[in-house]
Amino acid sequence: MPYLQLDVNGSYAIADKQRLANALAETYARMMSVDMRRISIAIRELGEGAVWRMVDGEAVEAAVLMCDIRRGRSAELRLAVAKTLCEDCTEILGLRKDRLNVEFTQHSADEMYHPTLGGYSPEWTSAEEGGTSPA
Repeated sequence: MPYLQLDVNGSYAIADKQRLANALAETYARMMSVDMRRISIAIRELGEGAVWRMVDGEAVEAAVLMCDIRRGRSAELRLAVAKTLCEDCTEILGLRKDRLNVEFTQHSADEMYHPTLGGYSPEWTSAEEGGTSPA
């Protein structure tokens, strides 16, 4: 944890997807104060016409970034992170900002298992915003 999943129409060059994965991981680690080694990123190319959103009564192609994150982040921090992650997606893949949604699903520490990093993610060690948790 965290796990970021970007569902997109079409396909992209591997170099662009790697660049985006690096940018999303850097953004998320910096803004959420987490150990970058815990971040997993999936860029799911679902093909043309696979992701849709209703705009003015018409279905239009869209993209969705799902973020499975540690429970307890403030709405203000999640908003700032979502905006910055969207900037990464629009800058690198050229996604339309008005057609990209970000959704957060929050989990407790015992719902995130990393065998190479010692098992479950550690609990928060600080009650302050962002905490000092490496998860």
